[in-house]
Amino acid sequence: MNDIKIICDSLSDVNKEYLEKYDIDVVPLTLILNGKEYRDSIDMQPEEFYKVLREENVYPKTSQATYAQFKETFDKYTKDGKKILYISGSAAATGTYQSAIMAKNDTEGEIYIYDSNNLTFGAGFFVVKAAEMINEGKTIEEVFKVLDEIKEKYILMFSVDTLEYLKKGGRISSTKATVGSLLNIKPILEVKDGLVSQVGQVRGKKNVLSKMIECIKERLGDDLEQEEVYIGYSDDLKEREKLTEIAKELFKPKKIGYFIIGTCVGAHSGPGVGGILVFKK
Repeated sequence: MNDIKIICDSLSDVNKEYLEKYDIDVVPLTLILNGKEYRDSIDMQPEEFYKVLREENVYPKTSQATYAQFKETFDKYTKDGKKILYISGSAAATGTYQSAIMAKNDTEGEIYIYDSNNLTFGAGFFVVKAAEMINEGKTIEEVFKVLDEIKEKYILMFSVDTLEYLKKGGRISSTKATVGSLLNIKPILEVKDGLVSQVGQVRGKKNVLSKMIECIKERLGDDLEQEEVYIGYSDDLKEREKLTEIAKELFKPKKIGYFIIGTCVGAHSGPGVGGILVFKK
């Protein structure tokens, strides 16, 4: 029987299939919408969330997972004699990681914490790989070594359909958002070193995917073939299918996985988000 319990937070957007397969526990962040608080992906599912954003003029906020949430979760498993491996969403982007550190310091038992330095399934990929390795009997040290290697290889890029949510979240200035909206600018964004930065932009939705792929190819170099590719989406299923076809043709992956971008990441990006996760050799 495995004595290591894998825990992540809801920024990782790990889908139900993996959560059930590896018995992963999730500590949810809080979504604040129309003055009400919801536990991310528990009280409100992403599908419902994006529908609300499309139909109502609302701009959600988010709140980090708290010390109390982690303390309760850690106590539950350490009292059963479990070791804990918690893999966090980016510590640079949220105080959730620090909440976990504080709870660890007040909890008896073996608790290991790893900062994925990533967001959405960029972080979730670390969680799943760790769970696979623990399931195979690997040690925590062996897991951390592989995760450190993944940090040097991943490429996670995405585009947003509107600049309003980035503006409301303080990610871009009001002036830049206004000008960008008037010119129909669509930014290409990358998660790197735990934060989101702009790597390119195009005018008009039809040019988004080609620009995103161009940016990815620059980072991959000549060897484009992939063992696995992961495609992220919010509520634009047509774009997901377009990305799938491009990925199949360009990267020739043995596996294509999908992840829906959860409410806490979606609160800062809005609906109509599409992204892709690939890896350098």
